[in-house]
Amino acid sequence: MYDYLIVGSGLFGSVFAHEMKARGKSVLVIERRDHVGGNIHCEEKEGINIHQYGAHIFHTDYKNVWEYVNRFVEFNNYVNSPVANYHGELYNLPFNMNTFSKMWGVITPKEAAEKIAQQRKVITGEPKNLEEQAISLIGTDVYTKLIKGYTEKQWGRTCTELPAFIIKRLPVRYTFDNNYFNDRFQGIPMGGYNKLIDALLEGIEVRTGVDYNEQREVYRDSARTVIYTGPIDAYFGYRLGQLEYRGLRFETERLEEENHQGVAVMNFTAREVPYTRSIEHKHFEYGKQPVTYVTKEYPAEWRPGEEAYYPVNNDKNQLLYEKYASLAKKEKNVIFGGRLAEYKYYDMDDVIYSALQCVEKELAKTK
Repeated sequence: MYDYLIVGSGLFGSVFAHEMKARGKSVLVIERRDHVGGNIHCEEKEGINIHQYGAHIFHTDYKNVWEYVNRFVEFNNYVNSPVANYHGELYNLPFNMNTFSKMWGVITPKEAAEKIAQQRKVITGEPKNLEEQAISLIGTDVYTKLIKGYTEKQWGRTCTELPAFIIKRLPVRYTFDNNYFNDRFQGIPMGGYNKLIDALLEGIEVRTGVDYNEQREVYRDSARTVIYTGPIDAYFGYRLGQLEYRGLRFETERLEEENHQGVAVMNFTAREVPYTRSIEHKHFEYGKQPVTYVTKEYPAEWRPGEEAYYPVNNDKNQLLYEKYASLAKKEKNVIFGGRLAEYKYYDMDDVIYSALQCVEKELAKTK
């Protein structure tokens, strides 16, 4: 009998496991995949750490979270400065003076603001869909070249079919600043994310290749409390219906080049290009290897049993999730946490913060 059975070895489960073990609790972690770490798992090839489930850049405004992760692994000073590729035209992201200067030839913030204000005028009244919302925020040119095609590929729907709330805000800067994030702290673990997860799970019993929902009878009485980080609808056998996600498919290629695209993340915003991003992994860690690995990300329709990436946050799915959340509250000795269990798109720092909060609540109950 363990104190805690933790279902899933992503950041939420691994942080919770580490903290409870540090407080003398007995912990067992089970993981459906054949490796730990969830979607931040990396595969090392020729000294290059390949982000196996898409690019992950750690950034946070939580000083305590930044100090926490740096206890386990040293982070480099990588700053995310992606480039958008529209039919061979390259633009800096997020939208800033470099973007506007390249697109319109403007020089001053005032010129850029006037250009955007002029283009916004085509939308009158409350935006009815994502297209109108985007144009009302950034104008027609930026929307057409840098938002429309990328978004339609990402969600598998036209922008006029998508709700406006998906992009209530867009990062627009009237400075020459290519740093994608505004957070105070940012970087990549030196040696890859596996070092962080391995340090968190050091000394903890972990069993991979175990699907809790299929082997629940085996593990039902193995712990006093279950920490469940898997899909919430799967836990309840989809009895109310299935929550929807967008999927991803990855194609990784080894190239006999030292430097293929000159940046870690390049977004391909034209609708005709089937993939959304190209990731050159070595640039996350300033690699000097004579070869490189590049991964193309293809959005895909998601099917149950496949990896779930992006919750489809529309009214229908949110209503269904709330029904499952009500069921979850009635489960005795089960705590639901993390991206899949809460049907929420979490950044990594938010997952860690949430896990630490969960630990404190749990300890408060047991005092």
